[in-house]
Amino acid sequence: MVESVAERRMADLAAQPLVAVGPKPGLFRGTVASIRDIWAHRELTGLLVKRELRARYKNSSLGFVWSMLKPLAQLLVYYFVIGGLMKFGQNTPDFGIYIFAGLTVWTIFNEMVTGGTGSIVANSGLVKKVYLPREVFPLSTVGASLVNFGIQLGILLAFTAIAGAFPTTARILYVPLGLLLILTFGSALALVLSAVNVYMRDMQHLVEIAMMLLFWASPIIYPYSLVAERFGSSWVQELYLANPVTLAVLAFQRGTWVRGAGEPFPDQMGVRVLVATAICVAFLWLAQRIFARAEGNFAQEL
Repeated sequence: MVESVAERRMADLAAQPLVAVGPKPGLFRGTVASIRDIWAHRELTGLLVKRELRARYKNSSLGFVWSMLKPLAQLLVYYFVIGGLMKFGQNTPDFGIYIFAGLTVWTIFNEMVTGGTGSIVANSGLVKKVYLPREVFPLSTVGASLVNFGIQLGILLAFTAIAGAFPTTARILYVPLGLLLILTFGSALALVLSAVNVYMRDMQHLVEIAMMLLFWASPIIYPYSLVAERFGSSWVQELYLANPVTLAVLAFQRGTWVRGAGEPFPDQMGVRVLVATAICVAFLWLAQRIFARAEGNFAQEL
């Protein structure tokens, strides 16, 4: 009897060795295996990033141009209307640049955390049908946020040049330090919250409230000098500076706000940022292990 094509295929499949998929156990061995798995799916992550960016301006005429126009309009409003016409922050030199530097950090952090929190649920169709490292979903929101951050940072630096206050000294190094800090902290939160949100859907609403509180817990609208004057060198100020978002905002302001060089900044700020980054790297590792432990039941919960 002639063997059918379907039977031959079934025989070929039966002859193939079984390959285990999914997260590997172990704190260190599992971490290395997860990183390799994510790296092997880097092209998929890139495609998800592109999808995230296209979805934001779907069916719009200008499309991706809005990602430049929105922060540009925001900067002009803060510089000319709030800082110039309304005289808000009149004791703060280049108030528009100061506030936009903080908003640049806040925007990428907010997009990473809020977008990452709902990323697994939003891609439930893929999660339930095929195997792939689930980390690619929150990481794709991080990648899309990083693209928008690059545009916003470019607008900020261009405006400092137009205002005659382009950062040319070594203090510009605070910018990559602040970016590294906010990326590690935001990515860790995105991983943990995206996993928790699968089991407790109220998490995304709690995150919105928490982000509002974090916004006012960082010197974005108000200057850090107010905190230094009010609390001095007390434990309250140290607790305030323990917030990684606060340190990242201060690092960006220190690196791009040239005319604010004489304004108060925390002592040993570079050391503070490096220590906070090291702690956030450890937190990112722990967040990935928590995510790997929780992702086994994602398909059933979704």
